[in-house]
Amino acid sequence: MSALLWALVALPLGAGVLLLVVGRRADRAAPGVALAVAASALGLAVTAAFRHPSAQAPFLDGLPMQLTVDGLSGLLAVTVTAVTLVVLLFSAAEFSSGEARARFFGLMLLFAGSMLVTVTAATLPVLLMGWEVMGATSWALIGYWWRDPERTSAADTAFLTTRTADLGLYLAAGAALASGAGPTSYSSLSLDGLARADEPWLSFITAGVVVAALGKSAQLPFSFWLSKAMRGPSPVSALLHSATMVVAGAYLLLRTGPLLDASGWGDDVVAWTGAATAVLLGLVAIAQTDLKQLLAASSCAQIGFMVLAAGVGATTGGTLQLVAHAAAKSLLFLAAGAWLTALGTQQLPALLGAARHHRTVGTAFTVAALSLAGLPPLSLWAAKDVLLAGALERSPWLYAAGLAGALLSAVYSAKALWFVWRPAVARPDARRIPAGAVWPLVLSAFACVALVVPAFPPVRDSVSRVLAASGQPAPHAWEFALSAGLALLAAVGAWAWGARPLPLAARVKSGFADWLGLERAAHVLLVAPTMRLARAAAAFDDRVLDRAVEGSASATVRLARWTNDVVERAVDGTVGAVAAGTRALGRWARRPQTGQLHQYLAQAVAAFTVLAVVLVLVR
Repeated sequence: MSALLWALVALPLGAGVLLLVVGRRADRAAPGVALAVAASALGLAVTAAFRHPSAQAPFLDGLPMQLTVDGLSGLLAVTVTAVTLVVLLFSAAEFSSGEARARFFGLMLLFAGSMLVTVTAATLPVLLMGWEVMGATSWALIGYWWRDPERTSAADTAFLTTRTADLGLYLAAGAALASGAGPTSYSSLSLDGLARADEPWLSFITAGVVVAALGKSAQLPFSFWLSKAMRGPSPVSALLHSATMVVAGAYLLLRTGPLLDASGWGDDVVAWTGAATAVLLGLVAIAQTDLKQLLAASSCAQIGFMVLAAGVGATTGGTLQLVAHAAAKSLLFLAAGAWLTALGTQQLPALLGAARHHRTVGTAFTVAALSLAGLPPLSLWAAKDVLLAGALERSPWLYAAGLAGALLSAVYSAKALWFVWRPAVARPDARRIPAGAVWPLVLSAFACVALVVPAFPPVRDSVSRVLAASGQPAPHAWEFALSAGLALLAAVGAWAWGARPLPLAARVKSGFADWLGLERAAHVLLVAPTMRLARAAAAFDDRVLDRAVEGSASATVRLARWTNDVVERAVDGTVGAVAAGTRALGRWARRPQTGQLHQYLAQAVAAFTVLAVVLVLVR
């Protein structure tokens, strides 16, 4: 059983590293290798989801490396590997032979493998390993076209923002270790044991986990980094925004639901943050004129529903939302990438009639957009109502905020559809979309339809049993009807409104179009003070520390010169005088040494005479 789990995580990680090491020499073989690995990983994930294996290996004294698959991580592993396979199928047909394909497919496999480590981790240290590798590979993938300074700058912004929030996990790990909850000193680092910590460590652990999760999932106030991540290739956006990195935070909150509940405040903070993100980032999505930016903002909003579900304890609804969103959002980003390649633009006004030019892509895009809008009988409609039932049980205000977010989902989805289905304009320079890039979109479209089934009994009850989520609130028929009716009215209204500007103040519209000014606020509140502090530290280093060091060196040199001029001269003089005296004594000592015997006898007589006189006088 453990071999199955080790193979699940080691296969994509090992293949990804191998492709990166071999480099351009593997460009031709890279797509085939990556597809074979992704398909094998999907088979392993499905098997693991049924068998629930565990694995353990020595790591630190008293702290082994532990991986485990339960109901939640099993569903996530299948989702991650399935979406990875679809995205790689599209990439194999879309990426030209002139690209560094070994580097791209290697990074994609490494990225997916690190997500698998994240979802199967049983302890915080293992989770951190997957978390960190996932962040590093996302930086490399967003900046894949590294010769473009704007892309590398966007990758830096995304990485540094998430990296700042990731420090929360280190805070949580330190607090968990300090709490010492558990039979051994390290057992408190188990994800299942975090809720057993005592105060104040429990609050520190909760705060660290919440901050790290909100940052990774681009929730308020960290949402702006997802806008920058759009600079990466479309397949990267499709994988990153659907089933991997951006949903990792939501997964962590769903996983640590007992911790949020035990803290007494974490669940409310998480629920309201998710609801606020769903509403405000929905408004941001409506204000966008770039298709990928619209989809990025919608990702923040849709993940807000998952975060809301974690806050109210609606684990089943949050998981169904995560899986359904992965299918829809990966399809939307891949279709946007296909149009970008074919038409050379992702601006909505320039995409007029794009769905008419490429009917199959347009139809698949429409299925995903209608699912995102929450229209029946598609997957996100039902999944959203399952989680909103939990919000209604917690607070009618949370439910109202969730409904508002769902209504906005219909508006921005209808807006995107309005542009791509308008009467076509002549496009003589449009490129043909490869057939190999179309079939993955069709598969994802079927998934958007099929995934509505788990939101209804008896399959929903089976999902709850798999997730060990008993006592989950079930939506009533009127809740399904209300959300569907509101979504339909909002979509029809948005379609009828078309491209006319909204009757809002220019400052309000620009604020939403600029992602609420969150990036500027981050620069004002965090980046600018940090840079000022760095400049002050540099000035202190130059003006105080450097001068002190230079002054110390100068004083040392002067002391050395004085020593050379004064002390050394005195010492040399003393040594010279001693030597001169020694030479004089030597000359005096040589005078009696004549070599004549009678002189030696006379000297001996004189010496004995003096000695006798001394003896007489002493007595």
